[in-house]
Amino acid sequence: MTRARNGSGGSAQAACGHGRPGAGAGRRRTLASGAGLRRLHIVDGELAHPKLPLVLGHQIVGEVVADGRRVGVPWLGWTDGECRYCRADLENLCEHARFTGYDRDGGYAEYTVADERYCFVVPEEYSDDEAAPLLCAGLIGYRALRFAADAERLGLYGFGASAHIIVQVARHEGRRVFAFTRPGDSDGQSFARQLGAEWAGGSDELLPEELDAAIIFAPAGELVPAALRAAAKGATVVCAGIHMSDIPSFPYELLWEERVLRSVANLTRSDAEEFLALAPQVPVRTEVETFPLEQANEALSSLRAGDVRGAAVLAVARVV
Repeated sequence: MTRARNGSGGSAQAACGHGRPGAGAGRRRTLASGAGLRRLHIVDGELAHPKLPLVLGHQIVGEVVADGRRVGVPWLGWTDGECRYCRADLENLCEHARFTGYDRDGGYAEYTVADERYCFVVPEEYSDDEAAPLLCAGLIGYRALRFAADAERLGLYGFGASAHIIVQVARHEGRRVFAFTRPGDSDGQSFARQLGAEWAGGSDELLPEELDAAIIFAPAGELVPAALRAAAKGATVVCAGIHMSDIPSFPYELLWEERVLRSVANLTRSDAEEFLALAPQVPVRTEVETFPLEQANEALSSLRAGDVRGAAVLAVARVV
């Protein structure tokens, strides 16, 4: 489902990716680009040393200039294929990885340059706007869900772009989902229940039963002890964000009894191939609020304020 915000009309002008395409790379005409928490972390200076000057945006749906194919360009934009992590099938941890919208110019532009090896077929069931959130919010959420193993009782902390996708995948897999939002966010809790959550409440509330796994999407370190308190013996708590505020100290007893606390970093091409094949089978329904490119700052402000239901997307190659 797509909701649009009116812009001033006309074609937004922005710089395309710098330089000529190298081996395996080519120009993509940007159709839509997601706006998410990673952009906020970059803009707010919470992720150090981005390329400057930089064109933001990494959840890109684009059209290959050479042949007109529609492809998706995710966060992972290039790996060396040779370091110890790449050789161990952990390319998401590549020593020299380059990321779209961080080390490489991204999708807040009419054209961008991307490596063909890190572009993916976009399921035809989705419009450009609907597909954009799948390419980061969906992929990171999917990788985090895989680390939850076969957990039956799954908690999702922070019900934004990633959680609204992953709750649907989890329910498709037969899991029971419990959604935690900001205290008092009745609209977010209602949204979670509409998408299949068995229970939805504030992050300060206690569940009537324990969780077998929890995924923390919100970048709030204080949610880590809260999730551990809600976790059963042997449960896994997954931190799915690229940045999180400091985690407060907590007593060892919260981690004891073989509870596991781990993070998720980036994504692999295998994650993308698996998830983009799975999404239309569920089928995952993305709810997006669309902004014209010239309102990119307004989109980020809405995200920061928690005013976006589902995911925010910039429509780049057309008028909204």
